[in-house]
Amino acid sequence: MPTFEDVAHIALDLPEAAEGARHGHRTWVVRGKVFAWERPFSKADIKRFGDDPIPDGPILAVSVDDLQEKEAVIAAHPKAFFTISHFDGYAAVLIRLTKVTKKQLRDSLVDGWLASAPPTLADEYAKRHRLS
Repeated sequence: MPTFEDVAHIALDLPEAAEGARHGHRTWVVRGKVFAWERPFSKADIKRFGDDPIPDGPILAVSVDDLQEKEAVIAAHPKAFFTISHFDGYAAVLIRLTKVTKKQLRDSLVDGWLASAPPTLADEYAKRHRLS
C-alpha cells in the first residue's frame, strides 16, 4: 500500500514541485499551484455519506485536467478513485491509498502535475518523457 511518504517522493521528483501545508495537511504544488493534497474527511463530509460506507484509510486528492478526465479515471479504477459531493464540478479525484497501486498513484500525480504546471513547463516534461 502506498503511503504519503511515497506520494511525497513521487511528487517531489517532478520539476519545480514543492511540499507545503494548507489547513494543517500536506500539499504539493508546482509554481504555487496545488496539484495534490492530503484530504481527510470533514464532519460535514462524513455526515453526507449517510448510511453509505465511508472510504477507509488515508485519502489523497489530485487535480485532473477536466471533468471528463475525472469521470474517466473514476470509471477505470472505481475501487481506488472516487469523488464526493464536495468535489462536484471540481476537476480533482480522491484516491484511497489502501486501494491504489503505486503505478496508478504515480500516473495520477504526473497527470495532476501536468494539469497544474504552466504550459511551457508541462510541454517540456511531456516531450522529455514522450507523453505527447
